[in-house]
Amino acid sequence: MCHRRMEQKNASSFTGFILLGFSDRPQLEPVLFVVLLIFYTFTLLGNTTIIALSRVDPHLHTPMYFFLSNLSFVDLCYTTSIVPQLLVNLSGADKSVSFGGCVAQLYISLGLGCTECILLGVMAFDRYAAVCRPLHYTVIMHPRLCALMASASWITGFANSLLQTMLIFLLPLCGRNKLDHFFCEIPPFLRLACTDITTNEYELFFVSVIILFIPVTLIMFSYGRIVRAVLRIKSTAGQRKVFGTCGSHLIVVSLFYGSAVYVYLQPSNNDSKNQGKFISLFYTIIIPMINPLIYTLRNKDVKGAMKKMLWKDSHSR
Repeated sequence: MCHRRMEQKNASSFTGFILLGFSDRPQLEPVLFVVLLIFYTFTLLGNTTIIALSRVDPHLHTPMYFFLSNLSFVDLCYTTSIVPQLLVNLSGADKSVSFGGCVAQLYISLGLGCTECILLGVMAFDRYAAVCRPLHYTVIMHPRLCALMASASWITGFANSLLQTMLIFLLPLCGRNKLDHFFCEIPPFLRLACTDITTNEYELFFVSVIILFIPVTLIMFSYGRIVRAVLRIKSTAGQRKVFGTCGSHLIVVSLFYGSAVYVYLQPSNNDSKNQGKFISLFYTIIIPMINPLIYTLRNKDVKGAMKKMLWKDSHSR
């Protein structure tokens, strides 16, 4: 009854959108609510811990941890731009979101996603400088250059998001307001349009390739040089140390880019729509939650900083 009244309300006055999400699987919604709430809590704790450690511990005042704290902040904001709205929708019959709320969510989440995409490329260059140019590392990765590269990642990400958001909301929807997704994202908006979207799909594909191409090229160049440098290292301990610092980043890159390519570069069909929702859950919630774990489990510096902080806390009591 409530759902029918909501549909009548939206049919008479087009003031927002209905996020269908997982409403076709009502038995799944309570389970998802509990699981996502737990995951979101761990995401907040893990990424906040990385940011706090990078600020508090002097040993972590290096370019690597500067970029890692930027990545954690991006993940923290990215998940927060999506999960609270999703939890509200999962907990009740009202799946609506205001027009302004949808615009803001699309702009912020897309901007943060693009920023992370570029930031991962910048982090690969940092690893290249550390491994292949160790004697000149502090000169190459000067604090000013680090700040410039981080700022460029944020500015480029949100500039692209502004353009994409404007183009998406210029599409005629002809009164359609049911988005077959759990948050406001580009692919479901394209499916909602009541006009030929071939040009828009080509534009989305082209921009996605450009945004992916630049950091991916940087990552491939950096790790190509790193592999060559590692092969020259004769000691097993030296090789393990390099793989320890670079392995975490490669895992994060593989997870993030793999899911992004699947969602944005795959042709749209009914099967991909349903799969896309679960892939979107993966890169909006799972990846931001496991990123701190990946970096801390393989990183002695972060583990050491965490032990120091816990030791200080226990002694202060």
